[in-house]
Amino acid sequence: MQTPINTFKQAMREKRPQIGLWLGLADAYTAEICAGAGFDWLLLDGEHAPNDLTGLLAQLQAVSGYPGVHAVARVPMGHGHVGQMLIKQYLDLGAQTLLVPMVDTAEQAATIVRSTRYPVTGAGSDAAAGGGVRGMAGARASRWGRYPAYVREANEQVCVLVQVETREALDNIDAIAAVDGVDGVFIGPADLSASMGHPGNPGHPDVLAAIEDAIVRIARAGKAPGILMRDEALVKRYLELGALFVAVDTDSGLLARGTSALAAQYKGQRAAAGSDRGSVY
Repeated sequence: MQTPINTFKQAMREKRPQIGLWLGLADAYTAEICAGAGFDWLLLDGEHAPNDLTGLLAQLQAVSGYPGVHAVARVPMGHGHVGQMLIKQYLDLGAQTLLVPMVDTAEQAATIVRSTRYPVTGAGSDAAAGGGVRGMAGARASRWGRYPAYVREANEQVCVLVQVETREALDNIDAIAAVDGVDGVFIGPADLSASMGHPGNPGHPDVLAAIEDAIVRIARAGKAPGILMRDEALVKRYLELGALFVAVDTDSGLLARGTSALAAQYKGQRAAAGSDRGSVY
């Protein structure tokens, strides 16, 4: 059996935009429903959703049955010993692509990359492998040893996405994007707006200007820019600027809006309207 190619990472390298959906319901049943919808990728959220490792595994298994959609897993944290341990566990479960929140410096980004790499060199290893600290184990990622070349090939197939969510991160975005082994940089509009003095208002003109500037700088560095945004006009704008992985809604948001609209329809009420630009992480 051959180590699977990371199709999401391949698409990033080929500059093919990928449209995704954010999953926070922490349930394999709903993940499978979403896996059949036609999205290119699904984000399994381990930071703000009530996901544990067992639940994450079930969702990875559910999504894997649908060719054409790629599961991206967001770890709760990526720094320090705990972050390193979580990254190892997520990878051992079989996640090939990780999204790591709250990355403010190039040093933090480099540490995260090392946590995703086995300390191996030679054929099948990428340039970021040197100094890798990922622990070895015959877990689900290697199908319990049934991918015989997994240890040598895994580094090349791991995709690392880091989140830029603060003023400090914006100041360091060029250095973060330049880190070998960072494949993409995701802009977190909600936390970024709070860091910029506009909490709860990611649609503030200053925040929108900062997002556009960040996307251009990430793309200029040769890395994939990403974002979560439900506003259709902004999604199209960010794709035009070079964004390559864009989540366009959340499972919880879809459920909340749909159920509210249905109840209002039959009770003669007006469904509560939410801000498109506020529906972001």
